[in-house]
Amino acid sequence: MAGLTIHEAAATTGWSPRMLRYLEKVGLIEPPRNKAGYRLYGATELQRLKTLRDLIDRHGLGPSDVAFAKRMREEPSLRESVERWLESPTDWLAWDQEKHQRLLAA
Repeated sequence: MAGLTIHEAAATTGWSPRMLRYLEKVGLIEPPRNKAGYRLYGATELQRLKTLRDLIDRHGLGPSDVAFAKRMREEPSLRESVERWLESPTDWLAWDQEKHQRLLAA
């Protein structure tokens, strides 16, 4: 199995080894490992890192933003919770006061 080590991949891509480990931890890349357990970055992983960098730079994102978007795609309950929160009233004090007034009137 041929490929670059994490340090070689970091030097090639401009990502730090620590960031490459983070990107793997959050599921944005999945480098295979050799028999000794070392990560090996092949052409597929290097291209994925390049396109991730392009995405982040083009849209002013951070890696954690992309990781969160991935989680929302994979976890329907998280997506539903975020959507509910975004659709909820923005003036919580007024909403809470109106709720109490409705309860008192009932």
